[in-house]
Amino acid sequence: MPLTLPLRPLRWAALLAISLSAPAWADGDEHRLARVPLLPAYQQECSACHLAYPPGLLPAASWRRVMRELPQHFGSDASLDAQTVAQLTQWLEANARPARRTQDGPAPNRITQSAWFVHEHDELPAGIWRRKAIGSPANCMACHPQADQGRFHEHDIRMPR
Repeated sequence: MPLTLPLRPLRWAALLAISLSAPAWADGDEHRLARVPLLPAYQQECSACHLAYPPGLLPAASWRRVMRELPQHFGSDASLDAQTVAQLTQWLEANARPARRTQDGPAPNRITQSAWFVHEHDELPAGIWRRKAIGSPANCMACHPQADQGRFHEHDIRMPR
């Protein structure tokens, strides 16, 4: 009798353990999560000031906090009526980055503070964010020309000078 049969469940267990402990971005999930079609109300309200960030870029706890703090939204008053807040919050939570078993700490306030963002951008020199054409790490469109379509693939990056 081959030894592979008793080992098969162990292989699956090992693969499962690896997948549960690996960061969500390890298999390119940020690309899949980012391509959720945007809710028209979300697109309209959020893209009036900045990129309507794909909901899969933050966990649900972060989106709840963002929506709760709209009156002080990163230095601006982005208040919305209660019905719109409820609709957007529900959609954001439903399409948020899945919670992981091993947490990276509290849910970040900003996409740029998330573990996957830091990991994906850790090879960049700190001064890159000060380039006039970039301005800040939150300006995804500066380097990811298809960010508004939820596309962040590294092969499509165009670094402005």
